[in-house]
Amino acid sequence: MANLRAVVTGASSGIGRATVVALRGAGWDVVGVARREDRLRELEAETGASVFVADLTQQGDVDALRDHLEATGPVHALVNNAGGAKGLDSVEASDPADWAWMFEVNVLALQRVTAALLPLLRRGAEGRGVADIVNVTSIAGHVAYLGGGGYNAAKFAAHAITEVLRLELNGEPIRVIEVAPGMVKTDEFALVRFGGDRARADAVYDDVPEPLTADDIAAVILDAVQKPRHVDLDLIVVKPVAQAAPHRLTRGPLRVRGEGD
Repeated sequence: MANLRAVVTGASSGIGRATVVALRGAGWDVVGVARREDRLRELEAETGASVFVADLTQQGDVDALRDHLEATGPVHALVNNAGGAKGLDSVEASDPADWAWMFEVNVLALQRVTAALLPLLRRGAEGRGVADIVNVTSIAGHVAYLGGGGYNAAKFAAHAITEVLRLELNGEPIRVIEVAPGMVKTDEFALVRFGGDRARADAVYDDVPEPLTADDIAAVILDAVQKPRHVDLDLIVVKPVAQAAPHRLTRGPLRVRGEGD
């Protein structure tokens, strides 16, 4: 794994941060990208990763990231993890500003970063024999649910982009991998979704037996990019055992049913 370099967006918290830690533990060089410099500096000190401060909704920041990477070495893997949700309102009651934000961070940022870094990934593939684009989406991009409106739309779009990108890159040694998590308990996802309402955010996970953690998803990403170069884990859906679908979730202990149940 020596001299392999990955770029991870949304690296300041949650799945992105955990992915940086996992890749560094496996010997990868990593560039963690996020808006919050203080969080990135903590990550840098903890893991030895390189960091780059950027708002991926701004093309100028994405161009600066590309230029920085081009000047500092090859890129062998890109993990498009930056994203998020706002609100759980109906389509009728939703704030269009929330939808615009979700499209910016989940869809347009993914396109901007992928387009900017593809030439660098191609160069990385020439040396390694393969390069990886990992798009972290959600089961919300595959199954609609009440209150999902804007987030469903954004993640369905991210899923579609991933499918199209795989078709466009067919014939090149570039794997396009989609990781679609179900319920993952992190410090910030639900808190952002509910505008900082801690009680409402915590209630999402109340009595759910063992929701996924950021480390669980990071382990899946690490496994995918370390497969033999001819093996592409096209679509990986990861849910806790307690979750059958976005709208079908067990609360309380899991138990084996008896004959009379």
